[in-house]
Amino acid sequence: MTELEKLDAGLPYDFWDKEVNARKLRAIHLCARLNAMPQDDEAARIPVIRELFAAAGDDPSVGPNFSCDYGLHITVGKNFLANYNVTILDIAPVTIGDYVMIGPNVLISTVGHPLSPKGRREHIGICKPVTIGNDVWIGGNAVILPGVTIGSNVVVGAGAVVTKDVPDNCVVAGVPARVIKPLENDVEG
Repeated sequence: MTELEKLDAGLPYDFWDKEVNARKLRAIHLCARLNAMPQDDEAARIPVIRELFAAAGDDPSVGPNFSCDYGLHITVGKNFLANYNVTILDIAPVTIGDYVMIGPNVLISTVGHPLSPKGRREHIGICKPVTIGNDVWIGGNAVILPGVTIGSNVVVGAGAVVTKDVPDNCVVAGVPARVIKPLENDVEG
């Protein structure tokens, strides 16, 4: 298997491989183009967001200094908002529902590396998808780690590090994040 085929199959892969790196370069160029555009020029920005992401629902909004690994693995629903300095390391799929707001300086990562120094010297990457439900608000400086699923109607507190799945209808906060409060869902039905 090529390194790109390994990556796409969810297997450990060499992140310095030329084919793997070509995907990243595409995203770097599109992010630079998006970040250079005036924030209030939605007519110009939305087509670039749609070119960068795998799919985007109605009214996607991505603030300045957005960055991602590929973009091709990011799917967002309607009324998506990413504030300033959001980074999505989408080596594996990142699926985000409707009405999701992501605060400034948030990191969503699908990629990790071996604990072994030998594996790190060999440039091994390991990826797991991230899924985020509908009506989620992720506070500033939060970190979502690989393999996490966040339910719907969730608030992730500022600075939280989400290491495990989060159920629907709750507030999580802390390092590592834990459920601190249930939330009523006032839009069901």
